[in-house]
Amino acid sequence: MKKALNILIVVLLFSLSGCYSCKSWNAFWGTGPVEPDCAEKFFLDKDCRPIAKTQVKPAPTPAPVSDCGPSTVSRSYPCGGCGVIQLDKTMPREVQLNAPFDYTIKVTNLTDTMVADVVVTENLPNNFKFSRANPTASKDENKLSWSLGTLEPKESKEIQIVGSAANADCLKHCATVTYIVPACANVKVVEPELKLVKTAPAEVLLCDPIPVKLVVTNSGTGAVQNVKIEDALPEGLQTVDGRSKLAFNAGTLEAGQSRQFPATLKASKTGKYINKAVASSDAGLKAESEATTIVRQPVLAISKTGPEKRYLGRSVAYEITVTNKGDAPAKDLVLEDQLPLGIKFISASNGGKAVAGKVRWNLGTLMPNNSRKVSATVMPDRAGTLTNTVSATATCAEGVSASVKTSVAGIPAVLLEVIDIDDPVEIGSQTTYVIAATNQGSSPGTNISIVCTLEDNEQYVSSSGATIGTIEDNTITFAPLRSLAPKAKATWRVVVKAVKTGDVRFKVTMNTDQITRPVEETEATHLYE
Repeated sequence: MKKALNILIVVLLFSLSGCYSCKSWNAFWGTGPVEPDCAEKFFLDKDCRPIAKTQVKPAPTPAPVSDCGPSTVSRSYPCGGCGVIQLDKTMPREVQLNAPFDYTIKVTNLTDTMVADVVVTENLPNNFKFSRANPTASKDENKLSWSLGTLEPKESKEIQIVGSAANADCLKHCATVTYIVPACANVKVVEPELKLVKTAPAEVLLCDPIPVKLVVTNSGTGAVQNVKIEDALPEGLQTVDGRSKLAFNAGTLEAGQSRQFPATLKASKTGKYINKAVASSDAGLKAESEATTIVRQPVLAISKTGPEKRYLGRSVAYEITVTNKGDAPAKDLVLEDQLPLGIKFISASNGGKAVAGKVRWNLGTLMPNNSRKVSATVMPDRAGTLTNTVSATATCAEGVSASVKTSVAGIPAVLLEVIDIDDPVEIGSQTTYVIAATNQGSSPGTNISIVCTLEDNEQYVSSSGATIGTIEDNTITFAPLRSLAPKAKATWRVVVKAVKTGDVRFKVTMNTDQITRPVEETEATHLYE
């Protein structure tokens, strides 16, 4: 291993010394040209010519040559070491006189860039009879030309010419090629495009928030800068914080990129709202999108009917009608009838229930232009004017109410009764008549007066009772009883003596402030001897 390494070092030193000593020799004596670079040389002679290169390339095989010269040719333009276009012409080495033959011209772009306006010209000898060419050539006397246009990097195009020799002289065909190597700078052309989509609910209730969403998209190619969105809201529509306009800055949108912007609006009145949003950019791009929202509201109306007057002890029936006059369903419809003091709940239709002094109906949903009727029956327990109020509420509807007044009056119903304790009565004996006034009504009876009339068969003895009585002729008049409460009873007694036989009638007449005609009652008594 060590021996092999030593041999390698000696070889390298010998090689370098040959190169650089040669340079030094020629620099001193000036006997020969100096090689610019010895990097690829093994040895140099005294004139610095390389003896051997690192890689010996095989010499190309020479093309077949006839007596007239080579039949194939290859040229690089503009020069062999800096080729842009290579022209290769391939012809047959020999052809028969007057016999058709063809040959080709191949043009190749040797570069990695495009070459434009490529034109090939073929100069035909006088003794060549031209037949045709593919592609077709432009012919001017003995010149053929082809405008091949553009050759892409490494692209080749081939021309075929067909003709024949007119005499036995050698055919000499000379071709030239011209071209332009353009200095091309590329600019990418983009076409951004804005697309705007605005979404909003088709219908909402007046009390509902209105969620909207704006989505702006660059649906084209290339970026679009400084994109802005503006949406001027129609009258009656505004943001939840009171603004009448939406404005968003979407910034720069790359191709295919989207940005979305949500917002929440509210309406101040019902109606159909159509509003248009506009997206724009500094480059003048614009897109529009329109959304329509209908704002609806249930509108309640209520009425209540009942008697204007009722007596105590009589029930009172109320009928309630609620109507939806709006353009949206009235959901969660509730009726509440406030029962005033002095009224006792009896019953209600449609599932109405009395809770905490109210009659409540849960009526569900009432569609537009529909009505619902309910009723309630109550019992007044005191006299006076009773005001009964019912209210209706529903989702997103303004509450409404209705009242009805009923005058409740008490009525005294005084019952007059007369009985005799002893019947029949023997002449000379006494009997007592008991007079009773009972108030069966619902209010006090006032100024109750009792008047008794005796027939001649009986003689007045005495009287007593709720008030003092006086006798004049055969008539006993009791002082008026100022008031007799409901369910109360007042009594009077008249003691008489039988003085003559007969079938007599003891007559009692009663008057009160509440009656317009007197009440009369009689009691029959048989007097005997």
